[in-house]
Parts: sequence; C-alpha cells; structure tokens
Amino acid sequence: MEKSLMTELYCRAYDASARAYAPYSRFPVGAALLLPDGSIMTGVNVENRSYGLTNCAERTAVFAAVAAGYRTFQAIAIATPAAAAPTGPCGGCRQVLSEFAPPETPVIFGASPDNLVETTIGELYPFDSLHELGR
Repeated sequence: MEKSLMTELYCRAYDASARAYAPYSRFPVGAALLLPDGSIMTGVNVENRSYGLTNCAERTAVFAAVAAGYRTFQAIAIATPAAAAPTGPCGGCRQVLSEFAPPETPVIFGASPDNLVETTIGELYPFDSLHELGR
C-alpha cells in the first residue's frame, strides 16, 4: 500500500481520536478504515463506567462500516496520542479485524506521525482460527 495513503489514513485516525469519549482512562484512541471504494470510516473508543461495556475505536470503526454495508476493508490505522509508545490493538480487536480482512491487510498504529509501527493483520494475529479452519 502506498505510504502517502497510509499516512493520510493515520492522520484521519489521529484526528478522530480527539472525539473519543475516554473520561475514565484518559486514553483517547482513533481508528480509520480504508474501505474498498476508497472511502474512509473512522471510529473512537467510547468508555463506560462499567468498563466491560466500553468499546474500542477499532471495533467502533468496523461496526460502523458493517452498518453502512461494507464487509471488508483494505487497511486500518490506529492513533493513540496519549501513549508514550506505539500501542497495538487489543486481542478482541485483533479478532474482529481478522473477521473482516485477510492476513495481508496493512495496519499502521502509533502515538504520533513520527512514532509508528507498520504491520499486517496476519502479523498481529498469526493464528487466526477463522481462516485456518477454511484451509
């Protein structure tokens, strides 16, 4: 995937993080999905005082994309501006991401535009049972 496109995707995730609802953790997260038609769907973390009801930015973006009729995406960027270092998606988000994108799908995440990790869904979630069972 083109570096400039991934940078733009990360900037959209970073901008989205400003709209996160994170009064408990004070750890805003933004995510941006590149959809097959070239559009971008964003999501933010939405916390709840009952922590188990909190939703991560990555899942918010995926769920919004599914609600809009998409069933796959081409790349994802995740921004964690309050972090000291790049912070990858949680296990639950890795599972959900793998449901809607193949292992080679690009992933970029980080705390700032100059502190990023570039990887793939398959590297984040190497033993994806959904796709392993299909072989």
